[in-house]
Amino acid sequence: MTSPAAETPPIHLLVDADACPVREEAVKVALRHGIKVTFVSNSFFRIESDPLVEREIVPGNFDAADDRIVELVTSKAVVVTADILLAERCLKAEAAAVMSHTGKPFTHDSIGMAVATRSIMADLRAGGAQMGGPAPFSRQDRSRFLSALDLAIVRLKRHG
Repeated sequence: MTSPAAETPPIHLLVDADACPVREEAVKVALRHGIKVTFVSNSFFRIESDPLVEREIVPGNFDAADDRIVELVTSKAVVVTADILLAERCLKAEAAAVMSHTGKPFTHDSIGMAVATRSIMADLRAGGAQMGGPAPFSRQDRSRFLSALDLAIVRLKRHG
């Protein structure tokens, strides 16, 4: 018979690393908590060398990195992504937490509206509407991300 601890997967931080502005911050938080962090991308990038830090470069189509992240999701996974459709897939795969690189959480309650808004904006752009892009990434965004990630991991450690 196995113990309950053996059946529970460890906390794992998964980062959609292509164009992610908080890779260093994710490493910092993961190492502080002693958890594994896996960066998944379609292209090479430099990252800290540590046994808890893993980089997976996924060849193939545009969605290959997203598919790999969803494969890695467990009930103890914290996922960082700006991709709303990937966030939705991770929530459906029962990730413990999903957040953007600004620390904004994606939840089962909020993801439907985020997907709908994304679809409306895509339709408007396809129709020729001139839309502004997202606001530039700021120090406040970085700070919110650090706080949100730390809080998500602390909650998982306390409440499983």
